[in-house]
Amino acid sequence: MSPTIKPVASDGALPAQADVVVIGGGIVGAAAAYFLAKRGRSVALVEKGVVGGEQSSRNWGWCRQQNRDARELPLAIRSMELWDALAAEIGEDLGFRRCGLVYTTNDAAQIAQWERWRETATQFGVETRMLTGPEASAMTAGTGRNWLGGVHSVTDGKAEPALAAPILALGARQHGATIHQGCAARGLDVTNGTVTGVVTETGTIRTQSVILAGGAWASGFCRHHGVVFPQASIRATSLRTEVAPAWLEAFYTPEIALTRRLDGSYTIAISGKGTLELTPQGIRFARQFMPMFVKRLKAVEFGIGSSFFNGPEALGSWTLDKETPFERIRVLDPAPSQKAIATLLERAHALVPALRAVPVRESWGSYIDSTPDAVPVISPTVGLKGLVLAAGLSGHGFGLGPGAGHLAADFATGDTPIVDPRPFRHARLLDGSQGEVGEF
Repeated sequence: MSPTIKPVASDGALPAQADVVVIGGGIVGAAAAYFLAKRGRSVALVEKGVVGGEQSSRNWGWCRQQNRDARELPLAIRSMELWDALAAEIGEDLGFRRCGLVYTTNDAAQIAQWERWRETATQFGVETRMLTGPEASAMTAGTGRNWLGGVHSVTDGKAEPALAAPILALGARQHGATIHQGCAARGLDVTNGTVTGVVTETGTIRTQSVILAGGAWASGFCRHHGVVFPQASIRATSLRTEVAPAWLEAFYTPEIALTRRLDGSYTIAISGKGTLELTPQGIRFARQFMPMFVKRLKAVEFGIGSSFFNGPEALGSWTLDKETPFERIRVLDPAPSQKAIATLLERAHALVPALRAVPVRESWGSYIDSTPDAVPVISPTVGLKGLVLAAGLSGHGFGLGPGAGHLAADFATGDTPIVDPRPFRHARLLDGSQGEVGEF
């Protein structure tokens, strides 16, 4: 089932033209629309389903600098600064709290890896501290566990997946943006290699600047226009409890992760566990993704299902005057894995006995889209002038959302980028210049 999210009303008829059209109403697209509209640009945000309906409402809610790849860390730092300001600017609470994140483990190799990351943290001025075994055990009282050690990322935190993207979209509307849900972007009008409009199922918006923040759908959309974007998605399962006794705000161990929501419930998930489904797109990019799969997916299962024939990674072509795959699947809502739910509950109950008496409120499946090096693409696309791509957030998109949206907006308007954009360039995935697979 889909997680519960804050509803957003749609505006009426499409505008005939806009300075920028943002395709995709997840947190990156909503943030891009917000920052564009704040600058006085006319913006239309088009979403095939509902704002925040896919991965942006299906994640842990973590907003972190801890354990970020060095290429992402400047964007993570700026994103935290943007998160700090959003509630006051928009006038609504997105649930952002710098509550600190606690990591614990009994794996010496994991502790050594966290210790190595402190060198990166020091370079960028990120506040983090290693925990001794007794310190980690004291911070997680209630587990009954004794830990070998851990990390406390003091200034990191969380926000509310049910609220963030919708409130950012509403913030964009406060500055004049229009929001169009149930309005799939079928493709682009292109003249002499330059974008001249966005063709939607309800009409065409004339524009020379488009931000594609389509999540797992981005590669397929690009393919329709001859733009190559290597992208793969992992199917994951998470659940949310009913209101539970207060414990830690955000906790990670290699076995399980728990995040306390605003209403006192908990989101429960497992890092790195999911299903890699065999799809035509996956086969196409398999060679590029193999190093990432080997390095990062410690608990992945392989399978084949309906996604081979339907969904963002299936083959298919379409014309702009007829129904497209984006209309056939309004919200990407895979069924949660019952096996994964059983594992989540077993581990959560073993870790925090107080949760045993707390019912499950909802569970959901999701697709986490990634690039071959696990670093996002936020840049103009190679081969199509006027199209800015902001996708492949690789499981980091929620926390990076404000910064990623800001950077995409910078490209769309020609403003000075919020951070050095070179690590996020699209070209690196095509010309062999991409770096190593991200560590985290």
